[in-house]
Amino acid sequence: MKILQVHNAYREAGGEDAVVRAEAELLTDAGHVVTRLHVANPQGAVRAAAGLALAPWNPAAAHRVGEAAERLRPDVAHVHNTWYRLSPSVLGALKRRGVPVVMTLHNYRVMCINGQLLRRGEVCTRCVGRLPLPGLRYRCYRDSWGASAAATLALGAAHAAHVWQRHVDLFLAMSQFARDQFVAGGLPEEHIRVKPHFVPDPGERQLPPSASGKVLFVGRLSREKGLYTLLDAWAEAATGGCELLVVGAGPLRRELEARALPRVRFLGWQPPDEVRKLMLDARLLVFPSIWYETFGLTIVEAMAAGVPVLASDLGGTPELLGPLAGDWLVPPGDARSWAAALSATVQDNGGIDDAGCQARRRYADLYSPGRGLELLEGAYRSVSSLRR
Repeated sequence: MKILQVHNAYREAGGEDAVVRAEAELLTDAGHVVTRLHVANPQGAVRAAAGLALAPWNPAAAHRVGEAAERLRPDVAHVHNTWYRLSPSVLGALKRRGVPVVMTLHNYRVMCINGQLLRRGEVCTRCVGRLPLPGLRYRCYRDSWGASAAATLALGAAHAAHVWQRHVDLFLAMSQFARDQFVAGGLPEEHIRVKPHFVPDPGERQLPPSASGKVLFVGRLSREKGLYTLLDAWAEAATGGCELLVVGAGPLRRELEARALPRVRFLGWQPPDEVRKLMLDARLLVFPSIWYETFGLTIVEAMAAGVPVLASDLGGTPELLGPLAGDWLVPPGDARSWAAALSATVQDNGGIDDAGCQARRRYADLYSPGRGLELLEGAYRSVSSLRR
């Protein structure tokens, strides 16, 4: 099968970019022909402002993608992110050339200008199912009137033109929870399929989780990830001498590191191979997010490494944990509950090891590369008959 992969990369590489890269490699290894059409947003204030002005509809991007579709004649185009240099114009360019379009909904940007359904540290759904004017009012994109106005115009124009409904044949959501949000936001229910991400198998761990004294946080050091709550809880919890390792970069690092809490180390950004090593040597992963994560990639990476996950009871996270959810979920943003949960779980050697084994089995059943390939191929086959 010939696949055109279309993606607007992020200024700071993150989970979405990693997923896009992993899917291209997985499909290529399986014998499919994948052509990657990736762009990056411009650097610098002036160029970024000019790019944002074209965010509602970028004719140059549409021409580039349309030319690629005519030249390559793909069986399907898989669009991941169009914000903001590509713009929704590329979807119409593909459809006009008879190419079936699959689009992964990595975030909530089709109904929220910041893509997170989050405002000032709290879940916000004011724009779901309506024009995103509240997003402009509260400056939800980069806390800037100008940038928020551009994002609101882009999203409002796409809504008015019914771009998503007219030009996308199949949407892929990562959880049933996220799918429900998109349906509430106006996407056609019959065209949204749940397809969770996969992660590479790091291999079997050498020692059980209980043999380790390392508790991991892996993610961007930003407000929505719940780090204020985590560090407040860690300061109060009885963790039996365990050490908290904070892996990741972001705007909060200097502030959080300045707290100088005992038994907390900030390791900064680490390459994927090093993160996998840390997972295989960890006792527990903590995931204190305070927003509706569309998919907790870090959770699945921990499960692959046989590491139990203590996570916020929010969004699609309970779906990822499955049978483990009841005992390993904590109210988001509640430092006292997190302290109690850390005290109860970190020192329970038997519970830690049993949960790690269950997590590894769940990964093998649902989130392995083999399962990921099966779901991707199934999605492509379901729309390939639409090729004109």
